Amino acid sequence: MVTAGDFRNGVTFEMDGNVMQIIEFQHVKPGKGAAFVRTKLRNVMTGSVVEKTFSPTDKFENAYVERKEMQYLYNDGDLYYFMDMESFEQLPLGKDKLDDNFVFVKENMMCKVISYKGNVFAVEPPMFVELEITDTEPGFKGDTATGTTKPAVLETGTTIKVPLFINIGDVIRIDTRTGEYIERA
Repeated sequence: MVTAGDFRNGVTFEMDGNVMQIIEFQHVKPGKGAAFVRTKLRNVMTGSVVEKTFSPTDKFENAYVERKEMQYLYNDGDLYYFMDMESFEQLPLGKDKLDDNFVFVKENMMCKVISYKGNVFAVEPPMFVELEITDTEPGFKGDTATGTTKPAVLETGTTIKVPLFINIGDVIRIDTRTGEYIERA
């Protein structure tokens, strides 16, 4: 059990059948009246954010969200298959469980499959991935100082903006959280 007086950033707890994670909290002691805890909460299943005020004595059940490292194998239509590297069991997941940044994941990459009480609700790709450029306009010598970008197609089929000096066949590092080019690998 966790009380509202013990809230800290990152704490997850169960409230009204939902799993909530604290983004921000503030203990307030007004001059008159009882103290209270003002929070900003994220529903980890849906991603929605709400602001809520609690009495410091309110009690909630702890929620343990499991993050398991699994290997992405392949997709078959709308099903994406992941393998547990310990038991070698395959787990099929629907496209609705994947974030927009999953477009940077290629076969055999390790991802974190996030679940609560056995129900998978999200898949986290690695923060940084290295992918090969399969199609882009040719680069020119001296195109490094301008800061100008051009579109490039990655081996996963996704198009991102890269500097002008990047060519077909180059392997680049990408931040999957922002979808931006970082550097040549």
